[in-house]
Amino acid sequence: MEILFFGIAKDIVGASQMAFSTADMPSSVAELKQHLMDSYPEFSKLSSLAVAVNSEYAQDDVPLERNDEVAIIPPVSGG
Repeated sequence: MEILFFGIAKDIVGASQMAFSTADMPSSVAELKQHLMDSYPEFSKLSSLAVAVNSEYAQDDVPLERNDEVAIIPPVSGG
């Protein structure tokens, strides 16, 4: 599974993407979010975090598969 990071999420992780092997791959969007918050505590400070799985926005209960492409999209501010 490939994870793509955008905006401040990319800054928090320090990379624009990462990959999970099958052995340590989260099984759902909720599990992925928890993994990110555990590994990168700055994620828990974000007011919201959108997740897209294979180019479609996904809720926490969406299961993840090994060939999925997951995008982490932080809140966007504008002015």
